[in-house]
Amino acid sequence: MIFKESGLRDVNSKERVKAALQLKIPDRVPYGEFAIDYDTVERILGHETYLRAKAKSQIAFWEGRRDEVVQSWKEDFVELYKKLDCVDIVNIGCMASGLVPPRNYKPDPPKRIDENTWIDSRGRVYKFSEITQDITVVEDPAKWTEEISIEDYPEDAVFERPDESIFEVVDYVIEKLGDEKYILGTSGEEVGMVLLGGMDRGLMEYMLHPEVVKAASKYFVKRANFNDEYYIREGTDGVLWGQDFSYKNGPMISPEMYREFVLPVHKERVAHVKSYGLNVLKHACGNNWLILDMFVEAGFDCYQSIQPTAGMDIKEVKEKYGDKICLWGGVAVEHLVSGTREDVINDVRYAIKYAAVNGGFIMGSSHSIAVGCKYDNYMTMLDEFERLRYCY
Repeated sequence: MIFKESGLRDVNSKERVKAALQLKIPDRVPYGEFAIDYDTVERILGHETYLRAKAKSQIAFWEGRRDEVVQSWKEDFVELYKKLDCVDIVNIGCMASGLVPPRNYKPDPPKRIDENTWIDSRGRVYKFSEITQDITVVEDPAKWTEEISIEDYPEDAVFERPDESIFEVVDYVIEKLGDEKYILGTSGEEVGMVLLGGMDRGLMEYMLHPEVVKAASKYFVKRANFNDEYYIREGTDGVLWGQDFSYKNGPMISPEMYREFVLPVHKERVAHVKSYGLNVLKHACGNNWLILDMFVEAGFDCYQSIQPTAGMDIKEVKEKYGDKICLWGGVAVEHLVSGTREDVINDVRYAIKYAAVNGGFIMGSSHSIAVGCKYDNYMTMLDEFERLRYCY
């Protein structure tokens, strides 16, 4: 490995990340994660937390314990990133860490029917997953029968501004960490692959009712652009959008359909967020080779969640796209969960050797520090990265 003079000295995390996003060589390789889930957070902090505890937080919200969750997210978010002083990026925009229900809201919780199952007033069944520690809808009786039409997405729709109290955690974290860290905050929603009625039906709608998908996309873009004014908080540096488009063997829809349906709305949303002076970063798991050119065309500043187990070798991505878009990744989450320390060390070395060259690179896991990651493997990752982060 060769150290290349960056020309930058005495910069903070915010400036370091901005240099990488501009495809420059920072003073050292920046590091960040899409998210760090609660089990790792608890090992680092030494106490229980609601931060990135998706199921635990959801149940607490259903039970009306909103303020209890908010306090935990606020305090533990700041404490976590004070302790992890090697982290340059703080992402407040991910689930179970940022946006919260408004103060004095009245929850309408589903009814619990056993330890891991709930059913709501619409007959939707929710299940708790031990693997992901999340609660998801596993059965929706209206998924295939509910009518969806163009009339559901009127062009003259008027939207209401959000309750300011939903930003209580976001604003707190920006206040405490925003001077030093690069803040990935909230915005109006990402509008990409619109899935009306959920994943299964949503993919079918592209073939059966493309005109409805396009009307819905236009409606969601208008709503998101409206919400940007309120969701983009002062002190935010960028946003990281999290929708996935691909499986391990390729995109969920064809590249031609992606260009027709997804790229136009991505372009409009990216341009609107960038009009606020923010960077737009894209989290996208899976094998994205067939649509990476369109990531660049859409105007994304960074591609995160580069998944080696889906054929996205970071060396090859760097060779083909390193002069077009910043890359963020390096260590396979599978190695963090079930690999050895040697697997993790080899991933760090490989990424630094091949992806950090000439800058435009941010170190991190291939996805996030997900539930089930071995704590010792994560610490090994950080130790090896600290040893090599000045190498280009």
